[in-house]
Amino acid sequence: MEAHGEAWWAQFPEASDRFDRAYLLEGYGDLVSPRVQAPLLRREVKIALDTVIRYLERPSSEERAEYARDATERLNRTLRRIEDRSTGSAISTTEAEMILLAMRGDYAAAAAAATPLVGAAKLQRLFVTALRLERFDIPLTLRLLDGGQTPHEAVRSGHLIGRYSWWPTWLLRVVTEKALDGTLDEDTVAALDRCAYAELSPTQAHLARKLLSGNQGLISTAAERLASLGETEAAARLRDGDLNAVALAARLGSL
Repeated sequence: MEAHGEAWWAQFPEASDRFDRAYLLEGYGDLVSPRVQAPLLRREVKIALDTVIRYLERPSSEERAEYARDATERLNRTLRRIEDRSTGSAISTTEAEMILLAMRGDYAAAAAAATPLVGAAKLQRLFVTALRLERFDIPLTLRLLDGGQTPHEAVRSGHLIGRYSWWPTWLLRVVTEKALDGTLDEDTVAALDRCAYAELSPTQAHLARKLLSGNQGLISTAAERLASLGETEAAARLRDGDLNAVALAARLGSL
């Protein structure tokens, strides 16, 4: 899986005003802190993490904010002391430095640094879940990310499709395919939503799915069928790629 830079990871917090920083930091700590090799340093990292997480769970508490600042600075001083005393057999502080980045709120840099250590897939799931978006399709969003889409694109499509989880299975397959090939937008979803209300039979739904896939031969045949039934305007719209005409073409085409 491709490694991504800070700018890529920074798109996740920007995608949601409900981004759960406490959940993200706790999950990040679970992934990275076991990799801190020195037991005493690992213990200090755990204490500092817990303190900052408690603050993020209740950010309005000035007392917790002060404890979090103190814990972050204490860990920073510890790492600087280790660095100053370093020798050829010095304790590795790499993983603790990653956690310090996350504790300071630099989640993008922390994710970019940890990707070679824990893998992009675990971090992507962590960031996507931390969005805390309602009616949001997390599995699809992860598939889109794996397929090479940016967080902005993948989250937008996951949010769009999440609103329509009640759609029939055949239509969800269509919209998923469109999301995967990058052709899903608000207008397309609105048109597909009309298909969802069309109450198509299994045979009609099968025809509609083929029409929505862009099969030009079938579209031409369906348009001719519409025209022969007096639906010349709908036939023209179907030939022009208007998805709103698909449901009508599927109903009439199967008669």
